[in-house]
Amino acid sequence: MAATLSAEEEQATRQFLEEINKWTSQHGVSPLSRELAVKFLMARKFDVLRAIELFHNYRETRLKEGIVRLQPQEEPLRSELLSGKFTVLSVRDPTGASIALYTAKLHHPNKTGNHVVLQALFYLLDRAVESFETQRNGLVFIYDMAGSNYTNFELDLSKKILNLLKGAFPARLKKVLIVGAPVWFRVPYNLLSLLLKEKLRERVQMVKMAELRQHLPRDCLPQHLGGLLPLDASGWNQQLLAGQNGRVDPVDELVGIPLEDSSIHVPGSEAMRPQELLAHLGRLQRSGVYQEYEELRREAPPGTFHCSQSAYNQEKNRYGDVLCLDQTRVRLKPRRNERSDYINASFMDGYKQKNAYIGTQGPLDRTYGDFWRMVWDQNVLLIVMTTRTDEGSRRKCGQYWPLEEGGQEVYGHIAVVNQRVDHHTHYNHTTLELHNTETCEQRHVSHFQYLSWPDYGVPTSAVTLIDFLGAVKRQQRKMVKALGPQWTGHSLGPPMVVHCSAGIGRTGTFCALDICLSQLQDVGSLNVFQTVRRMRTQRAFSIQTPEQYYFCYNAILEHAQRQGLLPSNQ
Repeated sequence: MAATLSAEEEQATRQFLEEINKWTSQHGVSPLSRELAVKFLMARKFDVLRAIELFHNYRETRLKEGIVRLQPQEEPLRSELLSGKFTVLSVRDPTGASIALYTAKLHHPNKTGNHVVLQALFYLLDRAVESFETQRNGLVFIYDMAGSNYTNFELDLSKKILNLLKGAFPARLKKVLIVGAPVWFRVPYNLLSLLLKEKLRERVQMVKMAELRQHLPRDCLPQHLGGLLPLDASGWNQQLLAGQNGRVDPVDELVGIPLEDSSIHVPGSEAMRPQELLAHLGRLQRSGVYQEYEELRREAPPGTFHCSQSAYNQEKNRYGDVLCLDQTRVRLKPRRNERSDYINASFMDGYKQKNAYIGTQGPLDRTYGDFWRMVWDQNVLLIVMTTRTDEGSRRKCGQYWPLEEGGQEVYGHIAVVNQRVDHHTHYNHTTLELHNTETCEQRHVSHFQYLSWPDYGVPTSAVTLIDFLGAVKRQQRKMVKALGPQWTGHSLGPPMVVHCSAGIGRTGTFCALDICLSQLQDVGSLNVFQTVRRMRTQRAFSIQTPEQYYFCYNAILEHAQRQGLLPSNQ
């Protein structure tokens, strides 16, 4: 059935296609069809910006979970589709919504990987929302836990399904009914509910079998759930497979396109406005935020550490357990008779800017030359230091630049001259002149050292750190502007170097705050959890403690109050 749209909806469809097909044209792939456009727009009530965000969330989720070029007639996906674990019922609810059913007792984690379950879920939901009626009237999801036990349950899989339904799939989710939940499910349910915004949480309900008919009439329910409908999930799915034989997924070629600068660290579907962030923090309290951090901490880094761990490079690491991912490490430009291009430093993306930062450890005496080579190689204009060289009785970082005005030092083939030091209450700003003794070129670099981070823990107030961040960003803009047409890279300039001692704790906190406050300024919402998760895929273990993670939340709220985005008494 062709979609019949109002004049306003047609206008929104044209706008959506215009924006998305600019993007498809840039990447040399087929334009998106009107039918697909309507599917994403329907899911977001024809709000064009939210529909575009959903489209990219959908792509990103499919890419991340390996839901690409599905072969439903081949194993193991075929068996999963025919298992009856997941199906879409042959009837609709009284409002016209499709009804999807997941039967938990049929899931055996030791036999089927999560990615296969998600592939089947995506495949069948995609088929369901091909119907214009489903696009218009939405989806009811029944999570049937009757007869299941703890061995059928996986918290990680449940989170992925919930994340898929709430923000990465083009369907209007009317409600999620969790039926027949065992007593032990209460604890994981409370954890899952913390992931949801209040509006969506209201749509997720745990109901007893006898209460299900208060939500759906008997003729919409399978017989085993107290309804009148004979259920043959395997047979229905078999018919679907036969009808889809040889079909090409029109989104497949779009899914494989990597993220681009304009979508890096965009807050996504779970973004919160300041008032929602305040409510989220009030709901979780400190212990809940620590638990949220623990979830991040348990995720293994998505890469390898071979170069950091090689015998020749180990002496270049300040700490033996703080290593660089091979996939994102900064490589020093090769020099004659040199065995290694290694430095403990990682490229990290910023808000809508690839490689906005280089996160690195505080230089060791033996790596000063490597540090300044990196600064020169990467055209760095600004260095951010969030530690003192010594704190308490511990050496945190070497004195890798001439400290006094007029002082000069030579590190390898880079001579560094201290031209000026501006002392502020909470930080020092040093202007350095670099001379490359091999090419006779010279450049200026600004060095900002934050002085008010306590020896232990985190600052009691974020005001001074956010003011410091503001000064850093103003100076970076000023220096990029001074380069004029000779700088042809990203409009925000080359990467800024950010370091503390290990290059993950305070460094991660500084970068997370910069990204989240940029999100807030640009789109009015932000996503701390997603930001830190993405950062940790580039600079492994960024944000070192739950206290630092909690500080990020409070710092953002403190900033929002100062900006008048929240009442000062909240």
